[in-house]
Amino acid sequence: MNAPAKLVEVLPQTVEFRLDDKTLHAFEGETILKAAQRHGVDIPHLCYKDGYRADGNCRACVVEIKGERTLAPSCCRNVTAGMEVQANSERAVKSQKMVLEMLLSDMPDTGYKWSETDESLQHGELSEWAARLDVSVRPALKVLRRAQPAADLSHPAMAVNLDACIQCKRCVTACREEQVNDVIGYTMRGSHSAIAFDLADPMGDSSCVACGECVQACPTGALMPKTLMGSQLVDKKVDSVCPFCGVGCLVTYKVKDNKIVSVDGRDGPANHSRLCVKGRFGFDYAHSPQRLTKPLIRKAGVSKDPAALQHLNRNTADWSEVFREASWDEALGLASAGFNGLRDGHGSKSLAGFGSAKGSNEEAYLFQKLVRTGFGSNNVDHCTRLCHASSVAALLEGVGSGAVSNQVNDVAHSDLIFVIGSNPSANHPVAATWMKNAAQKGARIVLADPRVTDIGKHAWRTLQFKADTDVAMLNALIHAVIDEGLVDQDFIDRRASNYEALRENVKGYSPETMAPVCGIPAATLREVARAFAKAKAAMILWGMGISQHVHGTDNARCLIALATVTGQIGKPGAGLHPLRGQNNVQGASDAGLIPMMFPNYQRVDNAAAHQWFENFWNTRLDGSPGYTVVEIMHKALAPESDPHKVRGMYIMGENPAMSDPDLNHARHALASLQHLVVQDIFMTETAWLADVVLPATAWPEKTGTVTNTDRMVQLGQQAVEPPGDAKPDLWIIQQLASRMGLRWNYAGMHDGVAAVYEEMRQAMHTAISGISWERLQRESSVTYPCLSEDDPGEPIVFIDHFATEDGRVHLVPADIIPANERPDADYPFVLITGRQLEHWHTGSMTRRTAVLDAIEPMATASLCGADLLALGLAPGDAVTVQSRRGAVVLHVRRDDGTPQGAVFIPFAYYEAAANLMTNAALDPFGKIPEFKYCAVAIHRGGQLAGFAGYQTGTAKGH
Repeated sequence: MNAPAKLVEVLPQTVEFRLDDKTLHAFEGETILKAAQRHGVDIPHLCYKDGYRADGNCRACVVEIKGERTLAPSCCRNVTAGMEVQANSERAVKSQKMVLEMLLSDMPDTGYKWSETDESLQHGELSEWAARLDVSVRPALKVLRRAQPAADLSHPAMAVNLDACIQCKRCVTACREEQVNDVIGYTMRGSHSAIAFDLADPMGDSSCVACGECVQACPTGALMPKTLMGSQLVDKKVDSVCPFCGVGCLVTYKVKDNKIVSVDGRDGPANHSRLCVKGRFGFDYAHSPQRLTKPLIRKAGVSKDPAALQHLNRNTADWSEVFREASWDEALGLASAGFNGLRDGHGSKSLAGFGSAKGSNEEAYLFQKLVRTGFGSNNVDHCTRLCHASSVAALLEGVGSGAVSNQVNDVAHSDLIFVIGSNPSANHPVAATWMKNAAQKGARIVLADPRVTDIGKHAWRTLQFKADTDVAMLNALIHAVIDEGLVDQDFIDRRASNYEALRENVKGYSPETMAPVCGIPAATLREVARAFAKAKAAMILWGMGISQHVHGTDNARCLIALATVTGQIGKPGAGLHPLRGQNNVQGASDAGLIPMMFPNYQRVDNAAAHQWFENFWNTRLDGSPGYTVVEIMHKALAPESDPHKVRGMYIMGENPAMSDPDLNHARHALASLQHLVVQDIFMTETAWLADVVLPATAWPEKTGTVTNTDRMVQLGQQAVEPPGDAKPDLWIIQQLASRMGLRWNYAGMHDGVAAVYEEMRQAMHTAISGISWERLQRESSVTYPCLSEDDPGEPIVFIDHFATEDGRVHLVPADIIPANERPDADYPFVLITGRQLEHWHTGSMTRRTAVLDAIEPMATASLCGADLLALGLAPGDAVTVQSRRGAVVLHVRRDDGTPQGAVFIPFAYYEAAANLMTNAALDPFGKIPEFKYCAVAIHRGGQLAGFAGYQTGTAKGH
């Protein structure tokens, strides 16, 4: 990626003032409280939280200002030049103490939010400030204590203790202004005033999405995580990164007795302390009794029957009927011997590897290096093939880089935010908050999607286009921009190529012609096109609704063209951002975990790159691209006569027996392998088909880096020890490499993670050469491209030129390519698959998390009210959804954001695996399957798969 020009930083002006008889300087517009804090002067405060809007509700922070009759709240009073302030005058301190005493007098005798260092302080920040100012409550005030409301324990994750509420309204700000969920409000007046959820509902019955921002904001424990009810003394706090989506929120784990007991958001550049329900409450999967703790070897003569997976209850299944425990030496010996035998007997193409986007960069780098240098081919891939491969293909072709041009929170500088094929409130919740915050401040959101999702409530315009008509709609927008003379011609002339071909191609795609195709009125298409082109800055953010089609690459090409013809790229608030799905899908791709690219997107068939890596690794390398995920499955079922038949696989942290399309085909392929080694933390569906299962470490049990959707390389630190004999993934890879004849030596702590990182940094020197291991330990997060130690990193790229050979964006015209499979009389509905807020990917982690599983315990199929009525169904009824490849039975849910003729099913539920039905047809460029479109039929009734829940027992065999 090119190193762009630097943006000029404007330093704030300062003003001089006096505080407690000292002359100090404050920034222009800075409050007295913030200025005092910067200069080491602590003023009591309760209603104010750093980063939140100040209201001055509690009056604990009052100060005396010379010349003014009344005391002033320092949290919401700005410093002015020459102001003279007394924060510690007798009058100010007396008032501060009085406020603290009055608030303390209403507190219950037993508190909820004990200090983590002194459990005599049981009312959180209120107790801490009272102790610092030596405040105690007079008995006479306790007599006047308010009537104490009963606790509300209706929510799975949080307790509501309004007897400890001081009505500071931090929770209201957290919910309505930070996360913009609009659940918590303030009701009534005077002594009857109270915090309420929706229409004074119990919290568990409200529309709360359990982000937990309110419990993190609450100063007294009136809102508390249930995991911290009782003693809150912890053994340690460890800084790390959230293990779920690509937003990359920084977190702090609180650990007691080698278990994580709670998670706080950390002030990282991607989240600024915000978290979602998964990040805050989805941590106890690491301590599940179903963790793999011993290496397992399939018993002799036990067949692999993929059909049995459909009837398998992961919670109660007894793996000891299929596997036996083994020592690490035996398991590693058998695993490596199988690989060596197939490689030597059938050639290097007979082996393949699936790495993980949920592990670290170091693991991804070492895994692909093992496949390339140990297996001897480029048959290595990971889940990016199933989520954003088409986006990356189009971006590499068009702008020369597969990464984002602008970070998500850069939408704060956007006038228009174009969200297409994405449900950010569910899939990237913290990223969605930045979009909603921008809308609150006047930015216009355009949601383009066949489904109207939560972000639609905040949208200026909603383009609910017909599924599969992305290219038609986007070409219509480009046509309107050109037709109405809104092209940024200067940008085109200086920085684009092939514009004339694009202009000629979209002539037949007028909004009037495309309106009946995509279902959006021509006037609306033109209105949105004008708004996008005329915006001072417009950002495009997209998800897998764009990429998971046979025309996914064309969809992304159209988005690149729309940004280019309007000049909406290479400046603050304007650019292209494919929202990455998993916590390290960006980093895993950067590190080379893809079949046609070495690390840093250097093609394996590029002679110079090939020679460089042969010299770097001192090994002969395959010069042709390897097979992708779906192609590997096809090759596993190839006839014996095929010289490139895949016979053995190494799968680390991936679950293709749940995540691949047409699961019956994928499971048959996995079961047909002569040798399958699976490395994971649970007995996944894929692990049940393995010959050797290697117990690995969960994210909180390891140290390593990940790279988020914003191009931030971030360091996670080990917080807890792994269970039993589970071993770090990096150690396992190195052990296999040694047994396959590779002479690696990565010495140091954490199995040489720092040494592996530094080698990877050399391989990616044009992107991360300035991000040393020591710098990451110091700063936690650094954005690339970053080429020197003093380079702060570049949040915005393509400011002056693109990363292509000629520095210009390469426009590629696109025409309509229909979905591979269309609805008909037998299969009249369109199936759309995706994720949901509470569960992640194939559910192997989140469905073993108590809170997440309690909120969303069962598989559902979402239909609009009109279709429910036509089918004679009511919410909660059981239905059978069937495609030409498979069928599932699940409960129906009403969702009027789902269009007529479509059904939405999340794919995290193994007992109703949506991918049994999906189509494996591939985009010809990105080689990504068409998850987002296939034809299905829906029938009333069917036999629901039995499921006892993950939280009700221990997996047998341990």
